[in-house]
Amino acid sequence: MITNGTRPLLSVQTSRGLVDEKFQIVVTNLPLKQEVTLHSLHQSEDNDFWEAFGQYISDEHGTVTVAKDESLGGTYKGTDPMGLLWSMRPIPGSQQGVRLRKRDVLTPMVVHISVYIGHLCQGFSHKTPLATSDTERWYIAPGVKRVNFSEKEVRGTLFIPPGPGPYPGVLDLWGASAGLIEYRAALLASHGFVSMTLEYFPPKGLRLKDVHASYFEKAYQILKNHPMVQKDCLGMLGLCFGSAMTLRMVAYSKVIKPQCCVCISGSHLIPVNKSLFEVFDEMKNHREKIRVNEDNQEIHRDVIVAVSSDPDLKVDVGRIKCPLLLVNGDDDQTFPAVESAEDMAMMMEKAGNRHLMEVLTYHGTGHLIEPPYLPTIHSTNYYLLWKKKERYAFVMLWGGQTKLHAYAQEDAWKKILTFLWQHLYISSALH
Repeated sequence: MITNGTRPLLSVQTSRGLVDEKFQIVVTNLPLKQEVTLHSLHQSEDNDFWEAFGQYISDEHGTVTVAKDESLGGTYKGTDPMGLLWSMRPIPGSQQGVRLRKRDVLTPMVVHISVYIGHLCQGFSHKTPLATSDTERWYIAPGVKRVNFSEKEVRGTLFIPPGPGPYPGVLDLWGASAGLIEYRAALLASHGFVSMTLEYFPPKGLRLKDVHASYFEKAYQILKNHPMVQKDCLGMLGLCFGSAMTLRMVAYSKVIKPQCCVCISGSHLIPVNKSLFEVFDEMKNHREKIRVNEDNQEIHRDVIVAVSSDPDLKVDVGRIKCPLLLVNGDDDQTFPAVESAEDMAMMMEKAGNRHLMEVLTYHGTGHLIEPPYLPTIHSTNYYLLWKKKERYAFVMLWGGQTKLHAYAQEDAWKKILTFLWQHLYISSALH
């Protein structure tokens, strides 16, 4: 119980900002050397509750400053200004295998911050906090326009920065997930890029067997021809299967000629002359390579065929003529991304363009390398359609150690933005 007659004050600055911006949390008017627990709580759009907490001791002024003081215990330890975000996890009793993912980027992610007396580990909902404050984390900056489009059978969303333009453009490809995933593209636009997130797995009105190279080429042309996009100043960004498709398109397409591309947790080890349906059909033939750990989580990294000398079974990355950034984690349990990067380096060395490739490999990092301060997603519920109308549900192991993965996301995002700025803004200005 606080008995010094003053009321503790909790400050969160900024109270409204982008998700990749750090905030400052300070608690004042505490007794000297007082044990307190800072707690964060977020209700997702799926109505799941996520929480994190850190245990602190106030200093000689009765203050806790999260950016410089050490958390002695909780969901994170040590000095970390963003630990109350990246260490979030579903509250006890939640459904297993859930994932925190923003669907409506036009609304903020609201995080409720509270401070409690004593060092607590549970039962926060039954305790009365000393002080509370809310912070809004946005994926879309003020003035960024969101535009849905359905053109030439291509479905996606455009995000356009404020101002007269034109701006560099980025085509954003996610992995094997149905529907439109917009939050990364919205964040890219908040940093000055006209970004297009593409629905391709499969798009509404099309079957997976109908998604060929021409689908991605149409999307690229739509982005390139947009009046707010700077001509001949385009990049591509892919994650997981989106990275594989990025490599395939950049290597072989006569239409898609970006100035740079970024591939996160991807592989070049896919058949090069087949539709998406045929590629996944090929993967189904290797189902026996799926491993299951003691927690009944599936490891799919071996389903991707081993490094092969067969030119039809892997993308000839030696054909790529633009700067390429690979971002991988060495604990990726879904794709053999690190091994693929090593083979790609040898292929590009042989082709004489190894200087175009930069590789970032993060220790203790899994497959889902997302924008910073999002919780580390180690495993989630997942499903695949192995046969027509047959939905195969399971728990996918993505990999990653919570703290190391969180730091990788922060570092990788900064370097991805720097890479895009260097090759889409600075290079274009020099030419």
